[in-house]
Amino acid sequence: MEIFSSSLTFVACVSLITTLILFIGFKWFTFDSKAKKSLPPSPPTLPIIGNFHQLGSSPRQALRDLSNKYGPLMLLHLGSIPTLVVSSAEVAREIMKTHDLAFSDRPNLSIPNILFYGSTDIAFSRYGEYWRQLKSIVVLNLLSATRVKSFRQVREEEVGLVLGVLGENSGSSVDMSALLGSYTSNVLCRVAFGKTYYELGFTDKLKKFVDMLGTFCVGSYIPWLSFIDRLSGLLGQAHAISKELDHFLKGVVEDHLNKKTTGEETQDFVDILRDIQKDKTIGFTLNTNTLKAVILDVFVAGSDTIFSSLDWAMSELIKHPRVMKKLQQEVTEVGQGRPMIPEEDLEKMPYLKAVVKEALRLHAPLPLLLAREARNGVNLMGYDIPPRTQVIINAWAIGRDPASWTEPEEFKPERFINSPVDYKGLHYEFLPFGAGRRGCPGLHFGVVLIEIILANIVYKYNFALPNAVKDVDLDMTEANGVTVQRKNPLLVMPSPRF
Repeated sequence: MEIFSSSLTFVACVSLITTLILFIGFKWFTFDSKAKKSLPPSPPTLPIIGNFHQLGSSPRQALRDLSNKYGPLMLLHLGSIPTLVVSSAEVAREIMKTHDLAFSDRPNLSIPNILFYGSTDIAFSRYGEYWRQLKSIVVLNLLSATRVKSFRQVREEEVGLVLGVLGENSGSSVDMSALLGSYTSNVLCRVAFGKTYYELGFTDKLKKFVDMLGTFCVGSYIPWLSFIDRLSGLLGQAHAISKELDHFLKGVVEDHLNKKTTGEETQDFVDILRDIQKDKTIGFTLNTNTLKAVILDVFVAGSDTIFSSLDWAMSELIKHPRVMKKLQQEVTEVGQGRPMIPEEDLEKMPYLKAVVKEALRLHAPLPLLLAREARNGVNLMGYDIPPRTQVIINAWAIGRDPASWTEPEEFKPERFINSPVDYKGLHYEFLPFGAGRRGCPGLHFGVVLIEIILANIVYKYNFALPNAVKDVDLDMTEANGVTVQRKNPLLVMPSPRF
């Protein structure tokens, strides 16, 4: 996750250490020649940096281009770390199903260790009994179908607020990206904390946290150059951001310890985790740092990914009036003139679900899934993979693979009508939330957030672009980052449909 989002400016520093280049280059190519017969195809490497120079400004695209030349299972060397890059459904199935247990670990990365209390969260913790028990607790208590339904009122209230803003600005230009971002953040805050904490600037703190999470850390890939991270101030910045957010979370936990309950309100995530802390029968110690790490997981996994998925889905609908019209016909039939479409009616809208799936296919929330690591040596498709080899799955490239999809670059929701292909981790040509043991446990929570707001805003409003820009000319330029978001905000002019 952190290896692809910032420029490799450290190369200039590395080039100064000329006395070591020949030695390391010799070691590198000696290793390569010994292993060449049993390892997957690999592009040529440079001393010290390996293949980092080939990632460019858009790693997902650069990796797809390299895989077109070297194959869907390709070995890169990112610094001193051997890294498999997977770019097809067939290889993804081998990694995430056939050999899922063998590839279920996470690499040891410096920045997540600092930000997530020693990687004691679900996303970054190493595979083992601790991770299994923590994931089970979170899935059963925070992300079960029953728990997701319990927050329906929160979602519908926030949808109502969005509809109100659009109505108040009918005929005027509205920053839809900002509005969808606020909706996502507000729902997550209310679900996790019970309120939004506007006054404490939580959203700004979280943005700095996510930006730091996506920062390249030299020491994670070239350990003997880890001093660069200290000299550059990177580790100091990470500790400062962690301390700032930790102070905020301590305050939230204190608020929950002191609050008075009526017995009628829905418990938020902190309430639930505090109850688990007190339960001595579960056989698992959930300390306060782990509680805070889990809460951070909820926001990091949910905020940017849900928002970017919403933003792209809305952008594609506006750019494709035919699809928008067809979706509006469906939601109008289901809505029947009511003020709002309730959540229970989402199951009556197959075209809405197809639109969401198609947006997730073209705009995978996390284009390069979180890196896995081999727990032991594995024979993978005839190749010998050493222990501790990292694995990067290019979900963006797999979702656009012409071997799996007809007209893969086109936005065509109809491809999902009467199709069994889903995002639940059973169809490896479509991996917006990953699959296997390390698949995203919050996918149901995220999808309902996307579906309910999309259904209602297209039910209540038509949309035009400002300055008489034609729908087909909507700028769809992407910005590079951990998640792939629009480079420029989506500006629209809403008008009531009835």
